[in-house]
Order: sequence, then structure tokens, then C-alpha cells
Amino acid sequence: MRDIVDYLGPYTWWVLGLILLGLEIIAPGFVFLWFAIAAMMVGVLAMFVDLTWQWMVFLFGVLSLTTLIVGRKWASSRSKNEGDEMLNQRGSRYIGRTFILRAPIEQGQGSLNIDDTVWRVRGPDLPEGTLVKVVRIEGVSLVVEEPKAT
Repeated sequence: MRDIVDYLGPYTWWVLGLILLGLEIIAPGFVFLWFAIAAMMVGVLAMFVDLTWQWMVFLFGVLSLTTLIVGRKWASSRSKNEGDEMLNQRGSRYIGRTFILRAPIEQGQGSLNIDDTVWRVRGPDLPEGTLVKVVRIEGVSLVVEEPKAT
């Protein structure tokens, strides 16, 4: 092993970085990436500065911690801005929107087709084909009313 490290010199850190990137692909968790970046940074520095192996290991440790902390903060700030806030509240997306009843509302209960989903609706008795506006959600039912004419 010592012969390989002596033979490769600074490229040892590049090889270690590539191995760590491979581990990130095999076992994704956004952890090995930061260590791989640190190893490659040490490899770049070792190409231009003559460092002892002790300094290289020390730099790898410091850079690993630094990239891990900075990378985690970056990833967490980025993930807060992504995603669908209404993912588990699908019905709330329809509040304020109007739809056409495909079946009548009778005795305050009915159903409404929205895209490929059939929703339970509650509201005043209305015939099929009436334009309705979703005003709120109660449990798993959409509450509808006739939209006001403007």
C-alpha cells in the first residue's frame, strides 16, 4: 500500500476522492460527497505544495469537517425552498376554483370529478352541470357554493 501511495503521490487523494464519490453513488446520503471534495482539494494542494503525509491527513480532516458543515447548511437551506407545501392537503389546492358538477348535489351531498379524482362535496342542492366554487374543506369533503355573478 505504501508503494502505491509513493507511486501516485498527490494523485492518491484524487483516487480517494473518486472512491468516496463511488461510495456516495452506492450508498446515497449526501455524506461521502463532502469527504470526496475534501480529498480532491488536498490532492490539488499537494500538486503545488510539497506537504508531508501528516499535513495532508491533517488538511483532509479539517477540510472534511469544513465541507461537511458548509455543505449540510447549504443543502438544508436549499431544501426549505423546494417541495410542495400542500402535498398532503390536496383539497386545499381547489379552494377558490370553480368546477362543473357532473352529478347533482342532493340533500346537501354529492360528488365532483376533478381531473382523475372523485371528491365528495357538500353544499346546497344543485343540478348536474351547475358551475360551483370550492369555498373550504371539511374533513375529506369539499364545501361548494354557486359562484356569485359579477
